Amino acid sequence: MPDDIDELQRKVEEAAAKIETPQDLQRFKEEFLSRKRGIIPGLFKKIPTLPPQERSSFGKRINELRELAESLFKKAEERLKGNLWRERLRKAIPDPTLPGYFKPLGSVHPISEVSHTIEEIFLRMGYDIEDGPEVEMEYFNFDALNIPPHHPARQEQDTFFVGGGYLLRTHTSPVQIRAMRKRKPPIRIIVPGRVYRRDEADPTHTPMFYQIEGLVVDRGISFAHLKATLETFLKALFGEETGVRFRPSYFPFTEPSAEVDISCPVCGGKDPNCSVCGGAGWIEILGAGMVHPEVLRAGGIDPEEYSGFAFGLGVDRISMLKRGLTDIRNHYWNRMDFLEQMK
Repeated sequence: MPDDIDELQRKVEEAAAKIETPQDLQRFKEEFLSRKRGIIPGLFKKIPTLPPQERSSFGKRINELRELAESLFKKAEERLKGNLWRERLRKAIPDPTLPGYFKPLGSVHPISEVSHTIEEIFLRMGYDIEDGPEVEMEYFNFDALNIPPHHPARQEQDTFFVGGGYLLRTHTSPVQIRAMRKRKPPIRIIVPGRVYRRDEADPTHTPMFYQIEGLVVDRGISFAHLKATLETFLKALFGEETGVRFRPSYFPFTEPSAEVDISCPVCGGKDPNCSVCGGAGWIEILGAGMVHPEVLRAGGIDPEEYSGFAFGLGVDRISMLKRGLTDIRNHYWNRMDFLEQMK
């Protein structure tokens, strides 16, 4: 039996010296140290079969052999770890002969850029920026804005209803009501944000887009203030040479109401074949008007004492005009070739 243990010790030492890979290390452990199939743990099962006078010395030899195998195993494990780290370090050292690698720089998204530009113009004019929930109560989105129950926008084919009197807001105007209820006049705010409508995606429509609306409420506010404000804003955005005109229109939440046009930023009204204005020379850019008395009342403001004006525009459309784009969906396709051109 002692000769067998000496022979087994030589096998353990030889096997440990041949460990070069993690697979070799695992095989060594399974062959010699595994509790279920390992040779050394299996020797302990032979102790009860030996004569009593041999059991003590045999058990001592087995323990010494096990300690040796475990020591050799740990040394081999540490050696492999050291080799692994050296290999990783070697691979981490850059090769100075290789060409340099530069990560491409990102940029502000076109819609964000236009939004920031518009916000900066109004901030310089003394406006504050307000925000509100995108999942809005039907009351704030329609009723408080004087939009009657039979209005087409309140039908399911036009609006994303989510149940329980809530919907995805169809414009940022609900924030105007919320702002009037928590602020006291004078109020001068703009409200940028995402809005949602059940439109089929095409070159001029998407079911989600961006708006910026404005609201001014104070004593003595007139249509002249609205006209001067929008002319100042549009000339700051498109250039001092930009022409601005107002056309009568209708919105439930303003009275009187107007559509606002600008002279074509591409042809200036001089090209009868212009693909942007169709030769008309003018492009509709936003809607505006004096805040309806019922809307002021819904906001907790006395229309006999205060008046105000409001306006709203689509950020996506502004981006298209400023960049000469023909498809609004370019903003949302995540195409790197498009975004690179917009830097």
